[in-house]
Amino acid sequence: MPEGPEIRRAADTLAEVLEGQLIKTVRFGLPRLRNKAKQLRGHRVKQVDTRGKALLTHFDHGLSIYSHNQLYGVWKVVKGHKLPDTTRSLRLLLQTDSHSAILYSASDISVWPTEELPEHPFLKKIGPDIMDRRLTWREIAERLREPRFANRELAALYLDQAFLAGNGNYLRSEIIQDARLDPHARPGELTRGELGRLARSTLTISRRSYQTGGITLAPRLSQSLEKKGLTRKWRRFYVFGRTDYPCYHCGENILRTEVGSRRLYHCPNCQPEACCEFDTFPWPVRENGLCHLSRSPISLLLGCRGS
Repeated sequence: MPEGPEIRRAADTLAEVLEGQLIKTVRFGLPRLRNKAKQLRGHRVKQVDTRGKALLTHFDHGLSIYSHNQLYGVWKVVKGHKLPDTTRSLRLLLQTDSHSAILYSASDISVWPTEELPEHPFLKKIGPDIMDRRLTWREIAERLREPRFANRELAALYLDQAFLAGNGNYLRSEIIQDARLDPHARPGELTRGELGRLARSTLTISRRSYQTGGITLAPRLSQSLEKKGLTRKWRRFYVFGRTDYPCYHCGENILRTEVGSRRLYHCPNCQPEACCEFDTFPWPVRENGLCHLSRSPISLLLGCRGS
């Protein structure tokens, strides 16, 4: 499922071709919405915005389209009016004089009076948007201290859209790893310093993913791995999807577990206890209980899988 950074990037792409433009064609693929097309056709898009994983297309006459990509939905923007050749189901088409914006495969779509959107069943129960530039780490830290969140395991809390909207499976693993915390720890058990570190990691990782198009690794590390010939798949995440591969920080094999039927990845050595500084290069490796600089986790990655 696309997470907050991916939805925000999709909104940016849509905004470039739709905002301020007159919509000449509106087509809904879902029968229940087809009579709504005439209410939107001939009006201008005022703004394309997001709330967590929801994308909102606001029109200048007081109506808005709510859409949620769910697991398989995807937005495509093409120049002109010729649609891509695909087996995906078209769910929404918006066309200007020069571009087509198409939403495929999603089914959670509705048209609302803009002023009533806060009452949408999903929007009214979600927390602050992780992609909101106004959100600060202090606000996240305060939220972690709230009684309704403080006694929940981080692994579960960081999937709850009522806590922070836009978090998802890969962000959960990457944020908790960046904060060097046990995924099963609870906010109420953490020190003030650990809470601050987690709150900062929440913003750092989610905003880095937005800026890089889905890469959570520190830029210097990602660039170094690219120079060594690694594909994007293997220079994207610290832990997510890297079962049995060595941690970039300490060399310990990454573990995969499941929480709430969702994949969770972590380093058993760095979470909750780090063995070395995280921001130096090359990274030390734990060997026989000691940290060494003689062997880089990157060479382990290039050479072999963990046992």
